[in-house]
Amino acid sequence: MSGAGAAVRQLKTKAGLWAAIGGALLLVLIANSHLVYMAIMSQPECVAHVRQGEGALKEGKFSAATSSCTPR
Repeated sequence: MSGAGAAVRQLKTKAGLWAAIGGALLLVLIANSHLVYMAIMSQPECVAHVRQGEGALKEGKFSAATSSCTPR
Protein backbone atom coordinates (compact mmCIF):
# COMPACT_ATOMS: atom_id res chain seq x y z
CA MET A 1 0.00 0.00 0.00
CA SER A 2 2.87 2.39 0.61
CA GLY A 3 3.68 2.35 -3.12
CA ALA A 4 0.21 3.65 -3.95
CA GLY A 5 0.50 6.40 -1.32
CA ALA A 6 3.83 7.53 -2.76
CA ALA A 7 2.36 7.60 -6.27
CA VAL A 8 -0.58 9.74 -5.12
CA ARG A 9 1.78 12.12 -3.28
CA GLN A 10 3.99 12.39 -6.38
CA LEU A 11 0.93 13.10 -8.54
CA LYS A 12 -0.20 15.86 -6.15
CA THR A 13 3.30 17.37 -6.17
CA LYS A 14 3.40 17.39 -9.98
CA ALA A 15 -0.08 18.88 -10.18
CA GLY A 16 0.87 21.60 -7.70
CA LEU A 17 4.05 22.36 -9.62
CA TRP A 18 2.18 22.64 -12.95
CA ALA A 19 -0.50 24.80 -11.32
CA ALA A 20 2.20 27.16 -9.99
CA ILE A 21 3.89 27.34 -13.40
CA GLY A 22 0.55 28.01 -15.09
CA GLY A 23 -0.30 30.71 -12.56
CA ALA A 24 3.06 32.42 -13.05
CA LEU A 25 2.64 32.37 -16.84
CA LEU A 26 -0.87 33.77 -16.52
CA LEU A 27 0.43 36.58 -14.32
CA VAL A 28 3.15 37.46 -16.86
CA LEU A 29 0.63 37.43 -19.72
CA ILE A 30 -1.78 39.69 -17.84
CA ALA A 31 0.98 42.17 -16.95
CA ASN A 32 2.32 42.28 -20.49
CA SER A 33 -1.11 42.65 -22.03
CA HIS A 34 -1.70 45.66 -19.78
CA LEU A 35 1.58 47.21 -20.92
CA VAL A 36 0.72 46.62 -24.58
CA TYR A 37 -2.75 48.10 -24.06
CA MET A 38 -1.33 51.22 -22.41
CA ALA A 39 1.27 51.65 -25.16
CA ILE A 40 -1.39 51.44 -27.86
CA MET A 41 -4.06 53.55 -26.17
CA SER A 42 -1.92 56.37 -24.80
CA GLN A 43 -1.26 59.16 -27.24
CA PRO A 44 0.95 61.64 -25.41
CA GLU A 45 0.69 65.21 -26.51
CA CYS A 46 3.69 67.18 -27.58
CA VAL A 47 5.83 67.83 -24.51
CA ALA A 48 7.68 71.05 -23.88
CA HIS A 49 11.29 70.85 -24.97
CA VAL A 50 14.03 73.01 -26.40
CA ARG A 51 13.41 73.37 -30.11
CA GLN A 52 16.10 72.36 -32.54
CA GLY A 53 18.54 75.20 -33.12
CA GLU A 54 17.64 77.19 -29.99
CA GLY A 55 21.04 76.31 -28.54
CA ALA A 56 20.44 75.79 -24.84
CA LEU A 57 23.38 73.41 -24.53
CA LYS A 58 25.22 75.70 -22.13
CA GLU A 59 22.20 75.55 -19.80
CA GLY A 60 22.41 71.75 -19.72
CA LYS A 61 19.34 71.19 -21.90
CA PHE A 62 19.21 69.18 -25.09
CA SER A 63 16.83 69.41 -28.01
CA ALA A 64 15.06 66.60 -29.79
CA ALA A 65 16.83 65.37 -32.90
CA THR A 66 13.64 65.57 -34.94
CA SER A 67 10.47 66.93 -33.38
CA SER A 68 7.21 65.23 -34.26
CA CYS A 69 5.27 68.24 -33.01
CA THR A 70 4.00 70.90 -35.34
CA PRO A 71 6.34 73.88 -35.61
CA ARG A 72 5.45 77.11 -33.88
